[in-house]
Amino acid sequence: MIGIIGAMEEEVAALKETMEIEETVEQAAMTFCKGRLCGKEVVVVRSGIGKVNAGICAQILVDRFQADTLINTGIAGSLDAKIDIGDMVISTDAVHHDMDASIFGDPVGQVPRMDTLFFPADEELVQKAVQANEKANPDIHTFTGRVASGDQFIASKQAKDKIVENFHPMCVEMEGVGIAHAAYLNQVSYVIIRAISDKADNSATMDYPTFEKQAITHSVRLMKELLIII
Repeated sequence: MIGIIGAMEEEVAALKETMEIEETVEQAAMTFCKGRLCGKEVVVVRSGIGKVNAGICAQILVDRFQADTLINTGIAGSLDAKIDIGDMVISTDAVHHDMDASIFGDPVGQVPRMDTLFFPADEELVQKAVQANEKANPDIHTFTGRVASGDQFIASKQAKDKIVENFHPMCVEMEGVGIAHAAYLNQVSYVIIRAISDKADNSATMDYPTFEKQAITHSVRLMKELLIII
């Protein structure tokens, strides 16, 4: 079973419009739509904003729906100059950029007493997501790299520079590592897919409604192509 977690209601709605929904389940203020999409058994859900919502959503997908693959789609701010607005980032791993127990000797980002600092994505899933995006959206660029997540909207250069210095990620957002963390603990595969909405520094050149519409179109195309090949 594949769990597809969307950050935007419009994105989830676009996927649900094209899937055969067999069952709808309400749990933890989330609506889980189970059915078939592109020939695969899937559950599509919007998690809500933030790492806690994302982690709860992922755990429900594993426990209630026996999901063994988690795919998280949404938007993010670029932390790399070569990544432009509209491009797609596929995660190689994920980190909590706002976790800081360094006073006890842990590196910034380390969850105390966990055996990893970075939560690795499934390598085969990453490569297939790259292939899917290059085929579905040849008009945009595809990047792979680290995703940094925290319960903060990053808009200042100071905050951006600190995250880059500590973790060298490709992008920053607010949910991915909650899903990555849950996937790691449950030993299921995951990948985070992010359309770049801004430079994480208030320098956006495209108005947000226009970007959002394009991002949803690109993400849905990618997801359908990915489901065909996994």
